[in-house]
Amino acid sequence: MGAQSPGDRQPRPGGRRAARPDDPADGPTTVLAGPAAPPPPAPPAPPGRTRSPAPAQASHPAPVRGDLTPALVETSVWTDGMLAQAGIPVHDTPLVTVGGGIGSFVLVDYLRIAGAPTSAIRVLSNIETPWQTYRYLTRVSQIPDHERIRSDSGSTPDNIWAFPSYAVREAFAARGLRGFVEPLFRVATEPLLSDYFTPRIGAVLDSMAREAARISYPQMLVPGQVRMVRRRTGGGYFTVITPPTGRSATRRVAFRSRHVHLGVGYPGLKFLPDLQEYRSRYGDVRRVVNAYEPHEHVYDELIRHPATVVVRGAGIVASRILDRLITDRDRHGARTHIVHLFRTYVRGSHGPSVFMRRRGGDGWAYQGFNYPKSVWGGQLKARMRTLEGDERRALYETIGGTNTPRRRRWQEQLARGRHEGWYATRVGEVERLTPGPGGTVVTRVRTADGMLEVPAAYVIDATGLVADIREHRVLADLLDHSGAGHNPLGRLDVERTFEVRGTRSGSGRLYASGAATLGGYFPGVDTFLGLQIAAQEICDDLASQGFVPRLGVARSVSQWVRWMRNQPV
Repeated sequence: MGAQSPGDRQPRPGGRRAARPDDPADGPTTVLAGPAAPPPPAPPAPPGRTRSPAPAQASHPAPVRGDLTPALVETSVWTDGMLAQAGIPVHDTPLVTVGGGIGSFVLVDYLRIAGAPTSAIRVLSNIETPWQTYRYLTRVSQIPDHERIRSDSGSTPDNIWAFPSYAVREAFAARGLRGFVEPLFRVATEPLLSDYFTPRIGAVLDSMAREAARISYPQMLVPGQVRMVRRRTGGGYFTVITPPTGRSATRRVAFRSRHVHLGVGYPGLKFLPDLQEYRSRYGDVRRVVNAYEPHEHVYDELIRHPATVVVRGAGIVASRILDRLITDRDRHGARTHIVHLFRTYVRGSHGPSVFMRRRGGDGWAYQGFNYPKSVWGGQLKARMRTLEGDERRALYETIGGTNTPRRRRWQEQLARGRHEGWYATRVGEVERLTPGPGGTVVTRVRTADGMLEVPAAYVIDATGLVADIREHRVLADLLDHSGAGHNPLGRLDVERTFEVRGTRSGSGRLYASGAATLGGYFPGVDTFLGLQIAAQEICDDLASQGFVPRLGVARSVSQWVRWMRNQPV
């Protein structure tokens, strides 16, 4: 019920990273392995002047105003005086949300509709729009704006009421009777007579842009890179941000708030160890690529020159990669030979019982959405809220796992490829990658019949392994200094209200939603509808504390009418 959209990070050996007051300007803490970038050129001398020779010994840099001190970094609970002594300016706001992605956007939408003024909320983010990262990741993983994503008609992050749904909107925006009937027919007959209806990504992003303008989202946005969240003596929290260059006289700025929400998205992705080792050893970032990094050059080269490509993975992104490769064969005459590597090959329906079975075949596990639909509002949602520890982890393992929707179009593509001989599958565990003759990459696979070597011009990794939450700097600091812990799946442990367990500070609450909390009492948190359900739970909890009025029937109806008319909140 929401396209998977994690970012991409390289695993950091050793896990924990100690915070330092002299850290760089808090950009991404990890990068994909590759050749080191050359140092930036020195700025030119002002006109009419010549550059004097460099001194024999470098002078000590001038101290930076308003930076983190060792005392701040090492202390878990801060006083107002500690920030004043460090020269870090403090701004007051009742609530801040960290991340600025779709999770932050959905919560802000709920709060604004419930009656919170813009002055009560600040969004701390290093992206300009809530959908910026999502749009980037979908594009590089071969989902352009006109294509459909893995999200159903009622998962509408721009509309808390889910009506009109995407199918209804698409029907009324269509030209001609067929365009009007088709989306409504698909919704009415899915999945028996037709594939699940899913919206076009362009329509989803346009609708979010409309809602962001309606709720005055840009007025609440504060640009910068969030460094850490620490508890405050007396209650509440300090959130430290590094503003963009030139935006502040100090290196850091702090926001003092009663409540904090973390919507930081995926903690990151990492390469499989064999792929990472190959890229690190040989510096080859063009032939061995990740589906979530720019790799358009692969498709361009395959159109120009016949070659073999290895695709690894069996989820939604792998199916999109295969769709692109086969479409290039059909439309542009590419003569690409595809070798698809499965670590686990699914031959048919599977599951622990007749009531919990998933369709499968030809290597794939088929499921319309990330999870069965009942996790968003049915028996699985209710059951998960009662489970703890190992029992909860076991249910996640049963209903989760790698899967993809069974769409007729690419099923036909793969069947044609098998028949014509240009699509082949191999099953086994990859041992290592090595350079091969003629600029190829050789993948050594341990199969049931022995070692197999697969030479190819390119290797595309679509496995999507999620990194430990410590790979995210803010979450790592939270674990070390704010009392947060891990849930049964190793992500951030949250209550049923999405308050981060163990982090309460006086009357203040620290909430989190999204992929970083997967493994909690509510599955599906990393989907559009899951983010909306989490936002509703958080909004209700904040209403119980008097932060916003409770969203009742009268206000909900009146606000829906305003939404339909696109009138500001």
